[in-house]
Amino acid sequence: MELKRLDPEDLEIILGTLKDFAEREMPFDKRREWDRTDVCPAEVVRSMLSDEVGLHLVFIPAEYDGMGGGAYDVYRLSCEFAKIDLGVATSMLAVALGTDPIRVGCTHEQKQRWMTRIANEGLIVAYGVTEPEAGSNVENLKTKAERICDASGNVTHYKLNGVKQFISNGAIADLYTILAKAEGGPTFFVVERSTPGLAPGKQEEKHGIRLSNTSQVVLEDVVIPAANIVGTKEGEGIKQSNEVFGFTRLMVAAFGLGGGLAALERAIAYSKERKQFGTYLCEKQGYTHKLLVPHSVKLAAARAYIEYVAGLLDSSEADRQIEGSVAKLFATEAGNAAAEAAIQAHGGYGYCAEYEVEKIKRDTRILTIYEGTSEIQQNIIGVFRMRENVKAKGGFYNGLADRVAGLEAVGGHLVAKAARLLSECTIAAFHGKLTRQQHGVFELALAMTEVETAVALCEAGAKGDDLLKAQARVWAAEVAMSVPSRLLKLFAGSGLYDAAKIAALTEKADLTGAIAAQAGTLADMDFIARKITE
Repeated sequence: MELKRLDPEDLEIILGTLKDFAEREMPFDKRREWDRTDVCPAEVVRSMLSDEVGLHLVFIPAEYDGMGGGAYDVYRLSCEFAKIDLGVATSMLAVALGTDPIRVGCTHEQKQRWMTRIANEGLIVAYGVTEPEAGSNVENLKTKAERICDASGNVTHYKLNGVKQFISNGAIADLYTILAKAEGGPTFFVVERSTPGLAPGKQEEKHGIRLSNTSQVVLEDVVIPAANIVGTKEGEGIKQSNEVFGFTRLMVAAFGLGGGLAALERAIAYSKERKQFGTYLCEKQGYTHKLLVPHSVKLAAARAYIEYVAGLLDSSEADRQIEGSVAKLFATEAGNAAAEAAIQAHGGYGYCAEYEVEKIKRDTRILTIYEGTSEIQQNIIGVFRMRENVKAKGGFYNGLADRVAGLEAVGGHLVAKAARLLSECTIAAFHGKLTRQQHGVFELALAMTEVETAVALCEAGAKGDDLLKAQARVWAAEVAMSVPSRLLKLFAGSGLYDAAKIAALTEKADLTGAIAAQAGTLADMDFIARKITE
């Protein structure tokens, strides 16, 4: 099946345009000052949507004057943008996110009206869903859309009232996609900035991503034409918001990867400049094997899984919400951890603004929160992936095991063993009612995430260079140990299984075999350390 992607040369031109734009318009000294003064450079945001740059055109379909890029193209753009600055990258994410309800829910005529304007006029868009009392639970909406009818009872307009919270681009947007509770259910509406009654509210003073604007959006008797509804009827808003999650959460996963890589690259560079006791830091295992190598491995796994999901999205229009959640959970946690390690890697300098890693850490911290917290992702993964595997009678994870069992050179056989154990344990947890305990769902989700990312990295490593192969083996060995350990701890601690069942599960988990699988890991870590610091 043909993938929906830009020509590789065109993509490289776009990425080159982004780098040139960043060097010219937002060098580090400027970004550092904007961060210090908590200023969103709105003029820079508008410039990146201008005719000369046009970064937003990547995610707008070609038939509406965009470039028609796919998930892979948006991932690459998002990752490279995050490596430069996550604050300004968030403004771009908000434009894409705000456009998504139009992309998935509008008729062709509506898309022609709105998306061509976004493409040609470079409109800044904001996604208005979150509310003070409705964060991840979008069904708990307070914003209302009241019908206004003519004498014949036909709906001609809607009147919106409510407050939206934590809205990226909230104070600088030209166009808003607002989710409100209509008579027929939650519904998206397109609202222009100039509409009377719409105004920015409180602007948030944030810990990180201070170069992005985050504010309330207040709607007081905002009257809009009925034609501004997204789609043809009320009540489609929740369905439309769910349809975009696989795509937008992949973008945030790419941010996690980009932020983590930016931090890791700075830590590697510092290790080759700084000497302690006569040798460079990059020559010390205590530095490389704690602060560089583990994060290099997890970021490689994150990249492999993101690219796998992008391929799924680009080859099908099917919902990939679970995969989006796995990608976001793993990549954002990995990026956040890499940024934390980069501060430690710089010692006291890491705490100082001039080395930038403290800013990267403050910026990456939000990634495990916005677009659904890590805990929300764990709940989605644990509940829905379990149902999928149970419905398939173990077929989902056994199928993953079959894909990598023969890839012994990159540790695929170890991952396959962990996947088969996970398959059996998800079925046991389902029938044993362990899913009634949220902690159990969360722990299963972590095991699922580890297995699925390991499968992706093994498959990528089998086709990759020696560095990627070594990274795949290290992650496979870790998953071979962590998954059975996590599952045994969960089942033993649940109180729902007797000693005989725990003993049987312990035998299947084969921790002795998992320990034996660690052979050669230190040599692989030594190799990775040499390669990434060359």
